[in-house]
Amino acid sequence: MKIGFIGLGNMGAPMAANLAQAGHDVTGFDVAGTTAEGVAQADTINAAATGMDVVITMLPNGAILRDVAAQIIPLMSKGACFIDCSTVDVDSARAVAQDAEKAGILAVDAPVSGGVGGASGGTLTFMAGGSADAFAKAEPLFDIMGQKAVHCGAAGAGQAAKICNNMILGATMIATCEAFALADKLGLERQKMFDVVSTSSGYSWSMNAYCPAPGVGPQSPADNDYKPGFAAELMLKDLGLSQQAAETADADTPMGQLALSLYKTFVEDEGGKGRDFSAMLPRFSKRGRG
Repeated sequence: MKIGFIGLGNMGAPMAANLAQAGHDVTGFDVAGTTAEGVAQADTINAAATGMDVVITMLPNGAILRDVAAQIIPLMSKGACFIDCSTVDVDSARAVAQDAEKAGILAVDAPVSGGVGGASGGTLTFMAGGSADAFAKAEPLFDIMGQKAVHCGAAGAGQAAKICNNMILGATMIATCEAFALADKLGLERQKMFDVVSTSSGYSWSMNAYCPAPGVGPQSPADNDYKPGFAAELMLKDLGLSQQAAETADADTPMGQLALSLYKTFVEDEGGKGRDFSAMLPRFSKRGRG
């Protein structure tokens, strides 16, 4: 396929490179001028969208996605596929899909899970929303860039799945960090805490796969001075999207709201920006009850 890839940042560049390595003809564009291995560089965003079978975007937020979509949809060929892999608000995903479909273009919102490591290793999980035809066209590309793709439903369903997942992740990471800090103060060794919880009813991805305590469990950012695998400010963004969606849907999400508040304070006032989201553990360890 001829593929245009717009947004060659930490996630987009390795994703585009994997598509090129698999034999696709990939042309990339990024406003910062970044490039990706094996990917031809377009001078303009228009050049990355014109005449392509598929255009993939990986962008920072819904407002930028809407602007980019408004620019490229009129340039795309009828029957082409527009795959957005950004994590954005559900309303933006649905609005862009509607505009694409009006222009005769297949549209898929397909945010990802797996971080930079998953993007580089081609092991991402894609949560996709859109028509069955659109998903069918995108699925072979998901198979190259990731290890799993789930068709979650109509337009916006991919974003809904991503923000619900990450609302759980934010809340469970906070609870895991709180529990380790409490265990410390109760004189319980962290390794013993892990040995019990990781095989008991407190089991979670935050504990078992991404343990926030250094030297405990499998390797995680905690073992690298909390350098980000998933930055706290990105968790803050996703929790903000979850509460924006909850407001629109009139859903009661007090744990999600509290997680948003705690990460907001951590990122904006407590030096959490640029640290992994699991760095909540040293944050709680330093704090007392008051």
